[in-house]
Amino acid sequence: MGKFEIKTDKSGKHRFNLKSGNGQVILTSQGYSSKSGCENGIESVRKNSQNDSMFDRCTAKNGSPYFCLKSSNGQVIGNSEMYSSASAMENGIASVRSNAPKATVVDNT
Repeated sequence: MGKFEIKTDKSGKHRFNLKSGNGQVILTSQGYSSKSGCENGIESVRKNSQNDSMFDRCTAKNGSPYFCLKSSNGQVIGNSEMYSSASAMENGIASVRSNAPKATVVDNT
């Protein structure tokens, strides 16, 4: 089962990582000024990850595929890592879809 890990970065922003059952980071959030904002971001991932149209499939300057998950207002909630192929990226999206709805929350702040 996946988990959301909340942490505070060096600049004092709250961020979360969604990790799959094997501990691999599959989605990283933006920085939030408040912990409650970060928690709202997690709920947005739970909701929006079930709608394929909320995933933007992108290509980095070096040609690596990655994805962004957006909320209903079009704001980016989180980004994936860079993948070696489009099929690996699609597997990452599938992992977010399957892990996000029931992932536990671990607060490391």
